[in-house]
Parts: sequence; C-alpha cells; structure tokens
Amino acid sequence: MSKIIIAGLGPGSPEDITPAVVEAVRGADAIVGYKYYFQFIAPYVPDGCECIDTGMKRERERAETALRLAEAGKTVVVISSGDAGIYGMAPLIYEMLAGAPHASRPVRGGSSATIEVVTLPGISAFQKAAALLGAPIGHDLAVISLSDLMTPWATIERRIRAAAEADFVTAVYNPRSHDRYWQIYRLQQLFLQYRRADTPLGYVRQAGREEQQVTLTTLGDFDPERVDMFTVILIGNSQTYVSDGRMITPRGYYREQPGDGVGRGQQIMMESFRTIEGELRRSDYPLGHKWALLHAIHTTADFEMEDILYTDDRAVERLYEKVADGSLRTIITDVTMACSGIRKGALQRLGIEAKCYLADPRVISLTSHPIPEQSSPTRSLSPLPSENITRTQAGIRLAVEEHPDALFAFGNAPTALMELCDLIRRGKARPAGIIAAPVGFVHVCESKHMVKPFRDIPKIIVEGRKGGSSLAATLCNAILTFDDAAQLRPGRDL
Repeated sequence: MSKIIIAGLGPGSPEDITPAVVEAVRGADAIVGYKYYFQFIAPYVPDGCECIDTGMKRERERAETALRLAEAGKTVVVISSGDAGIYGMAPLIYEMLAGAPHASRPVRGGSSATIEVVTLPGISAFQKAAALLGAPIGHDLAVISLSDLMTPWATIERRIRAAAEADFVTAVYNPRSHDRYWQIYRLQQLFLQYRRADTPLGYVRQAGREEQQVTLTTLGDFDPERVDMFTVILIGNSQTYVSDGRMITPRGYYREQPGDGVGRGQQIMMESFRTIEGELRRSDYPLGHKWALLHAIHTTADFEMEDILYTDDRAVERLYEKVADGSLRTIITDVTMACSGIRKGALQRLGIEAKCYLADPRVISLTSHPIPEQSSPTRSLSPLPSENITRTQAGIRLAVEEHPDALFAFGNAPTALMELCDLIRRGKARPAGIIAAPVGFVHVCESKHMVKPFRDIPKIIVEGRKGGSSLAATLCNAILTFDDAAQLRPGRDL
C-alpha cells in the first residue's frame, strides 16, 4: 500500500524532533518539503531517498508531488516545521485526498483508498516559545495567524477581538513581514481595549535555532518593529504574571489553595472581581476608581456603573489614608440597611465605627413634634423649620452635631444628602468624605449635583437615578479595603 507520512519537525533544533519522525525519515522512499527544512533532517535521510524541495508559498505544489509519488507506490514523507497540523501541510493533503472543491487535484482514480496517510505530531513553535518564556500557556489558549493570504483580514480581526475579550492567552503567528507591517499594530491596539497595558507579553524569534532570541516585555511596551515572520508572540491573560524573569499563567483564575488562609467565600469573590475586570471596556482606570467600580458592579451586576460611577481624583486613596492615619474614625449612613452592609470585620480590624441615627429617639422626637431651637435636646442643633422634616434629615442633623468630620454615605434618602450639603455651606459640617448614592425619582439627581461644588471634600457619586443602600455600603467597603486593591484580593473581611 502507498503511504504518505505528514511529519512535524518541531521548531528547528535536533533535540525537538520526535523519535517517530526520525524513524519515518529513515524509512522514506521520497521526502517532500520546503527547502529550508531539509537541513534539520539531513543526518537521517537514507541513501537513495529522493528529496524534492521547493521554495516558500509552494504548499499546493508540494502536496500534489507527494500524492503523485504515493500513487507510484512510494512511501513519501512530507515535512513541515512545528506541528504539521498547525498552519502546516496536513490539512491541504487531507483536503486533496477528500476531493475538496477548492483543492486543485483529486487523487488519480477518484479514490484515496489505496493511499494510507499518517500524521506525526511535532512540537509547535508556540509550545517551544512558551517553554523558553516560562509557563505562559497554563490556561485556555487561542492561536491566531496574522497572515491574510488565505484568510480575509476582517475574519482575522474578529478572531483577535474574540480572543482578547474572552481573556485567552494568545499565541500570534506570522506577526509581521515586509509587506504586511500594520496588522501587528492593529492587534496591539485591539488587545489594549481589553487587557491592561502591563499584561505580560513575550516573543521568541527563531525558537530552537542558533539565532534564537527570547524577549519578555508588556503589552503596552511591546514594539512591533522588533518582530518578523520567524517570531512567535505570546500575550498573557488577566492572570498572567512575571516571576524571576519567567512568564507564568496559573492553571486557575486564582492561585490560592485550601489552607493558605483564603476561604471559599473570598475565592469566589476574587474570581468575580477578576471576571468583572476582564469585561470592563477600559483597562487604564486609576486604581482607586477601579477598586470602587469593581465593588459597585459586583454588588449590582450592572456594567452601566462604568458610565455613572464618579470619583474625585484619588478620592478612594485619600479616604483610605485618613483611615490609616486615624483621622477618620466614624462612618455615618442615612439608613440602617446601608450601615448593616458595611463589613463588620473591616470595621473591627481598622477601629472604625459605623452609625445610623435613624432609630435614635431624638430623631423620632424631632420629626414628630418640631421643637424651638432653645428647647432642642442638643443646644447647638441647627434651627428646625416650623413644618415636619424627614427622619433621615433629622438623623443627619444629629450626626453632624456629634461627628461633623465623619465619612457620610447615602444610599436611600436624597433629602438627607441635601441636608448635609446645606449644613456644609453653613459651616456646620466638614465631612472627611461623601458617598452620594441615593436611589429614586424625586430630588435624587439634584441632590447629587448639590454635592459636586465641594471640591475639597473627596466624593464618590453614583450619577443619575441609580443607587441604593447596598451600593453605599459596598463603596464604603472599597475604601476600607483599599490596601487589597493592588493584589485584587477582595473579601478578606467576609
């Protein structure tokens, strides 16, 4: 029986050629391949073996030659670099044997039954490059060629976007040639829409050969001018990191294991935050804003937060600094539910008190029976109007009397936020910061606009009608746990 063996030679070094391929070459009647690759198998070619080499872009001619020799009863080895099934000769030969409509030549006689075809795998160039870089392909992987000779660029770009958005580690073949110089720039641009600029990126030129060059950089610092058609690029996913000069992608989306002090609840929260981070439209948010944004989206599952969450410059960082230096010791919320959502573990760890005055007996008294200023239970309390006020307004008045420099968090009552703004303008309050996230339809947007002119007070605002007690609480938690932001390790106080 005639035989075609499609053999992957690996990336080019003799030690990377498999024993099965060496044995196949030694038993060949004829060898067909790109002329550059014959140097790698020269020691194994038997005497009398017919060697047929061609130049680049002659794949179809090589396949037709192999079929013709096999039909003549010879054992033919068709060689490809790397793995013959990955951008190699295997697909083309199988298509011709199957009589695919776009294959140029079916087997003589219309049947492939008399030709046995065997594919011998080889070490792919991206596998060799990965090994030289460390362990960058430890998780789900996409492989993309930027050559548009056989694939329309529009299709390639869709695949680039899909790989980047889905957080695949991505290997890139054929990144740049003399004529195709711009495609790699476009790939970098697309990936930066979904990945951080500091995402590890490595590339290897002439992997496994004497000219081998290994480079480790980042997605943002990568210079496309330094790569060519002999280069394979590996772009890490959101979890890839560099340690001791090695590029590493963990097998899971968090590296913590049972017994390392990370509970299952925290593991789930960490995975959630990393999922959210991977789906953000932007990757270049300042750390404090991103930390607050991740908390807000985690609580609401609403990615519109990316458009409506506003933070003053370094608001989260400045508020955490006040927590750390002891100048911020109290958080005041407008309603009890917001207070309940602030993590008790974080409050205890940092020595912070969270309070809500809504159930204070004085609030009930103030809202039920307006009292003249001179009869007020707190002598310096702001003058009360002749008509009733809301309980949340009264609660804020009392809170300002006792804690004028607290962090104030609003998730429910716009009237309470408006009351605080009035007290600030009258010099009665100087909050450490304000979280403005009341929810609703009446006075909600206006109350948030009223906060913005206080430029010297750090503010976090959920713009528009959206908000809620859970949002106010989680934004407080973002401040209290800001020291976990750089490592993206939320949830230690769960």
